[in-house]
Amino acid sequence: MKRRQFLAAGAATAAAGGVAAPAIAQSMPEVKWRLTSGFPKSLDTIYGAAELFAKYVSEATDGKFQVQPFAAGEIVGTPQAIDAVANNTVEMAHTASYYYVGKDPTYGILTAAPFGLNTRQQNSWFYQNGGNELANEFYGKAGLYALPGGNTGTQMGGWFRKEIKTVDDLKGLKMRIAGIAGQVMQKLGVIPQQIPGGDIYPALERGTIDATEWVGPYDDEKLGFNKVAPFYYYPGWWEGGATIHFWFNKEKWNSLPKSYKAIAEAAAAYANIDMTAKYDAKNPGALRRLVGAGAQLRPFSQEIMEACYKAANEMYEETSAKNPDFKKIWDNMRAFRGEEYLWFQVAEYTYDNFMIRARARGG
Repeated sequence: MKRRQFLAAGAATAAAGGVAAPAIAQSMPEVKWRLTSGFPKSLDTIYGAAELFAKYVSEATDGKFQVQPFAAGEIVGTPQAIDAVANNTVEMAHTASYYYVGKDPTYGILTAAPFGLNTRQQNSWFYQNGGNELANEFYGKAGLYALPGGNTGTQMGGWFRKEIKTVDDLKGLKMRIAGIAGQVMQKLGVIPQQIPGGDIYPALERGTIDATEWVGPYDDEKLGFNKVAPFYYYPGWWEGGATIHFWFNKEKWNSLPKSYKAIAEAAAAYANIDMTAKYDAKNPGALRRLVGAGAQLRPFSQEIMEACYKAANEMYEETSAKNPDFKKIWDNMRAFRGEEYLWFQVAEYTYDNFMIRARARGG
């Protein structure tokens, strides 16, 4: 069965328990919403999730429920996206929670927590361990409701103009890095910078910054960072699985018919999985091209990883001591992480480790 047929069939059943489709279509109200994205159209993997959501919502309602996506800056810029939803300038947004860490650090860990969950664990936490309910308990205070709407997978550690071998090499380094990861890096002497995506390349080229993190090979290749910062580090320990959210004005969401809510939830869930699939399909080729063009892959040293892990845990303790919302969510996420890695080390890790070695032998 085609995806849109599945969505339409599911919506029909949810709306009327088997009432004939024409009767449902007649009772469906016309809803037209605007969605502001936190991303440019050039990032087809991320921005494309908003287009995919709009497509399936429209098709499943025979065009009765329409969502029109707008790229970052066309209505409001990325920093204003969720405020625009909260004050009903637009009904929806598609953006990363950690862009709003300045409002409250709790926003930061709901995209990705440094040394937190990987992609599968993140989805499991949101869908099966109450993560989405915890998130919306927090977001609801601002008049927002959110659904997971994409995951990039584990990100890269970023582009550096010089090699970073020891913790001392981080001191004084000016790095574009988002969210609470910047607070962690600051503990190690890094000077975090908040720079929009379109301004990163010239900042690196001029030496205004020494390093930047973005996403991974496919998106990074488009932005050309390898031309001005040759050292490409991994892993992005601050984003083991970065969740992008669809944000709704809470009152507008609550006013939707149950059938429309079900359709929106199904469309968001599909967009969530589709984004990860796209990155998994597109990153290998992009990485090959980047290395072929001269990018020098480097793992963060064990010394740096341990120092960052220690700094992250210090930050969690400090923030939890003064922010009950943060503590409630982080404690739940951390406990879930412990259980997940108990399982992952038995099956997932051993299987992947064997297959990676088999590949290296030419298998």
